[in-house]
Amino acid sequence: MTQTFRVWAPWPKKVELQIGEVRMPMKVNADDWWTTEVSSAKAESDYGFVLDGKGPFPDPRSPWQPHGIDGASRLLDHKTFRWTDGNWQAPPLSSAIIYELHVGTFTPQGTFDAAIEKLDHLINLGVTHIELMPVNEFSGSRGWGYDGVDLFAPHHAYGGPAGLKRLVNACHARHLAVILDVVYNHLGPAGNYLEKFAPYFSRRYSSPWGEALNFDGAESHEVRRFFCDNALMWLRDYHFDGLRLDAVHAIFDSSAIPFLEQLAIEVKQMETQLNRPLVLIPESDLNDPRLLWEPGRGGFGLSAQWSDDFHHALHALLTGEKNGYYADFGTLADLGKALRHAYVYDGCYSAYRRRPHGRPPTGLNGNHFLGYLQNHDQVGNRARGERSGRLMSVGRLKIGATLVLTSPFIPLLFQGEEWGATTPFLYFTDHQDPKLGEMVRQGRRREFAGHGWDEHEVPDPQARETFQQSKLNWSEPSQSAHAELLEWHRCLIALRRSEPSLRDGCLDRIQTRHDETEGWLVVERGPFVIAGNLSDSPRRVPLPPGGHRLLMSSISMNNPENGSAVLPPDSVALYKKA
Repeated sequence: MTQTFRVWAPWPKKVELQIGEVRMPMKVNADDWWTTEVSSAKAESDYGFVLDGKGPFPDPRSPWQPHGIDGASRLLDHKTFRWTDGNWQAPPLSSAIIYELHVGTFTPQGTFDAAIEKLDHLINLGVTHIELMPVNEFSGSRGWGYDGVDLFAPHHAYGGPAGLKRLVNACHARHLAVILDVVYNHLGPAGNYLEKFAPYFSRRYSSPWGEALNFDGAESHEVRRFFCDNALMWLRDYHFDGLRLDAVHAIFDSSAIPFLEQLAIEVKQMETQLNRPLVLIPESDLNDPRLLWEPGRGGFGLSAQWSDDFHHALHALLTGEKNGYYADFGTLADLGKALRHAYVYDGCYSAYRRRPHGRPPTGLNGNHFLGYLQNHDQVGNRARGERSGRLMSVGRLKIGATLVLTSPFIPLLFQGEEWGATTPFLYFTDHQDPKLGEMVRQGRRREFAGHGWDEHEVPDPQARETFQQSKLNWSEPSQSAHAELLEWHRCLIALRRSEPSLRDGCLDRIQTRHDETEGWLVVERGPFVIAGNLSDSPRRVPLPPGGHRLLMSSISMNNPENGSAVLPPDSVALYKKA
């Protein structure tokens, strides 16, 4: 077949295509795109680009890297896969229960195909969407994926392009939507060859993880095109229902139409072409509602964002932790404000940052935010990767689950959270360059030494054992304590999915009352009342006026009398108004 090869490369003076041992000249046009046609190219041929006699290097838009980040690129024909999801339509985010998973640790095998075998567990749980941590090619065979490079190529160790398509197709067959986590704020340190081709990176900014990307400098139009095309590829060719955008606060862009706004516009256009809903969910620590406001209001028009303030308020309250950014949280008042307004820091002073932070999310409702007790960051960025199950009692886990799954926000669970998984989720890497591996190892130790950890207590991210320890133990859900917590999650999810008032996202209909000294909290959401006791003694908790019917309780308790309920220590009860 005749295959056209194209690459944007304004920097080299000469570009050649290499297929096998054969090099072929390429011609450049006025826009610095080099092209050539090859009539002898075979399906799935391996190739690379030679720049000024050096290389070959992988294609920046390589669709497949079967030999890893430093190997040859491989041709891929997306038309050969037989999709069976032609009538699929993702449910709206307002009704979503999202389940975040890491392909490599979700199952013992750590592959796309193995994940398919666990989808029935998610269906029985009541999940509507799964969110995959990044799956594009990264260094080695194990890693979180946030230091990826070949952004168009599904990771070879997970099963490559075909395996990913089988997973998405299988999810849609079970009425599960699929969201993909993508990283558009930096690239990984290994296998990063983009700078040899073109000005993909900016010298004006720097990110916490290395060079910032060039979204607003000279020739940034092609850089933006690269990332927009990447997003559209996942949605079109792999049938994803949306993207989660990692740490958009580290995307630096002073353009009149910022990259994120351009991306939102193009995804809306793709939505029309595909005739199915698509979502963009940014992660940001700026508490800036402009990400979510419509462009006519000066916003970017993204769908919903992760709500770290709700997490921090809930985690700090349930664990008592006050280190790092948790220093800004820890009271019932903080949690109450998060439930009513999403942002706790909406322009008020942050002691952790030593300055005012955020702005009010005016005009937004709860369905613009994801709420969670755990996610990969909040677990994996701890030195020992402890999950909430290691940090709090079963009673407090049930309180946390209840507040997440009855919140006005879109609930998100992290793999294994539903049964209180005891396995950690550690930070792990597999860099093949020994020097880079040692730099990561020492950097991790230095980071936590600043928090008082002994360096010998910090697991080695390069060790295979660190990765193996992070795999879920699928024998746990059938064990008594874990089964009890799993059933608690199932019942809460079933209730949320059956009750529209728990999904309406109306922040102005939420009322909270609390007593910091006594340690109790009451949340009203329409006809539902959630009462929690976070003290170490029984508490008589006043309920709103009127009759109340007990629906669920974490510990056996009586129906309320005389307008109040007696709650045991570390317990929660869910009532419906009579």
